[in-house]
Amino acid sequence: MHPDPSDPWQIRSAGVVLTGALGGIGIVCAQHLHAAGARLVLTDRVAEGEAAEILSAAGLHDADYVKADVRREDEISVLFEEACTRLGGEPDVVCVHTGVVGSSPIEQYGTAEFDELMAVNLRGSFLTAREVSRRWRSGGRPGNLIFTTSWVQDVPWPEIAPYSASKAAIRSLMRSFARELAPHGIRCNALAPGIVGVGMAKRQWDTDPSYRARAERAIPLGGLQTPESVADAMLFLASPRSAYMTGSTLLVDGGASLYPMD
Repeated sequence: MHPDPSDPWQIRSAGVVLTGALGGIGIVCAQHLHAAGARLVLTDRVAEGEAAEILSAAGLHDADYVKADVRREDEISVLFEEACTRLGGEPDVVCVHTGVVGSSPIEQYGTAEFDELMAVNLRGSFLTAREVSRRWRSGGRPGNLIFTTSWVQDVPWPEIAPYSASKAAIRSLMRSFARELAPHGIRCNALAPGIVGVGMAKRQWDTDPSYRARAERAIPLGGLQTPESVADAMLFLASPRSAYMTGSTLLVDGGASLYPMD
């Protein structure tokens, strides 16, 4: 069967839940999924009023939004109940994209900051994936889980040690989900971006010459990564084009993971 040229990603009308949807990368992923015809339920910790403004500015007027804190089991449960109602059934794809990052020399990194980062990145990923996996299993239906990790899961980039550790842990978590859920038709993969030109990385690139010099040395293809390149990779993993993949990490990092940074 030849793919429909009007639906190249083959996810038109697929129900997709995207966590961390209002960040610099997440909102672009939402735009690309929306353009491909997916029916979206987006979530973040941002209040509904502010979220509506962000979504309107991004051209996502008809995307559903549910405020949820991924650290909390009860809010994750409500999120998926709401998603099921709004999509008219369980989602086909869940993109576990929530993440925070902080920068500090490793010996100065505070315990509270460490705990908060792990709660959002690792606990939040686990709770989200566990909840939807339970729902897919209980309904006897297949599913597609996509985790967001990072190129620094393998590279000790300075001053973000807890973030790197959280992303390495998420990759391991993804592989465990993939191994246990494959017999039930549930696929689990990860997307690992490089140094993306949004948020903290963009600020440091623009204001810190030493950071920029180190980052430029670390990216063989040169320049900061665009969030659009991350979104394209997410579309691939969300689509049937990746149907024979599970337990894999798709590195989209401009080659940054190939070389040591010094």
